[in-house]
Amino acid sequence: MELEVFSDLSERIRYNLTGFPLLARKGEMSFFRRYATACHWHPDLEFIYVLDGDMEYFVNGEIIPVKKGEGIFVNSKRLHYNYTKNNADCDYLTVVIHPSLLGYDTGAGKKYFETAFGFKTENFVLLKSDTVWHRAVFDKMAAIDDEMCHPHPDILNLLARAADLCAVTHENLQADPQQGLNEGDWLTVWNMTGFIQKNYGEKIALEDIAAAGSVCKSQCCKLFSKYIGQTPTHYLTRYRVGKSCEMLQEGNISILEIAMACGFQSPSYFTQVFHKELGVTPTLYRSGGHA
Repeated sequence: MELEVFSDLSERIRYNLTGFPLLARKGEMSFFRRYATACHWHPDLEFIYVLDGDMEYFVNGEIIPVKKGEGIFVNSKRLHYNYTKNNADCDYLTVVIHPSLLGYDTGAGKKYFETAFGFKTENFVLLKSDTVWHRAVFDKMAAIDDEMCHPHPDILNLLARAADLCAVTHENLQADPQQGLNEGDWLTVWNMTGFIQKNYGEKIALEDIAAAGSVCKSQCCKLFSKYIGQTPTHYLTRYRVGKSCEMLQEGNISILEIAMACGFQSPSYFTQVFHKELGVTPTLYRSGGHA
């Protein structure tokens, strides 16, 4: 199955099953550095249900509080990240569905997806249990997670449940023509952040990031400041550190390998930047001494 039916500049999702682009997983915000994910985008539809604690979700410039027992749907190709305040932990269930599961690589499937989840529909929906279709979303997410936890998940069952989850969301998602007004700016930001997400392991200069968005360096910095609240350089650094944290959690990769894979010039420079960002060394972070 071809997963890269969109630009390959988007965040790469680690799906549960090889060749089947569906993710269902429970997680904790303490897994991430400073209890925050990196700002990113992907073509997938993303569903979050908060099991315990609270979190904040940034979606295309807006911050949405999501409390225990609530959730959020994040539409396709929207810039987003989530975090918690004061390093408070938060447990959640996430389900992520790639458009190829809905037949995006066919003419009819592509037309359906772009109509149902395109730029002129809502960026997100805050999900609450007192709304009938929101409760249905939570139930469908839980069913997908249960099936995925089986030793040998039923692929047809998962496919049907994923399609059903997307269908109920589409049926209730509102059109919002205003979303298209800044589409040009957002596309530029997507291209620049996507370039970083794909190439963070390589040497990247400011002019490379700007070139990915077909803008000058000054405009690049202005767009990052306006839509992400960071400089391009800081975004790159934080993204690299975030990816290094994920690799450190895996436990079987050396510090040298992680430094090189994440675009740092040397292990010592990696340690210096990591400590500046998180207040601990990579070795201490790996041992459980999270900042």
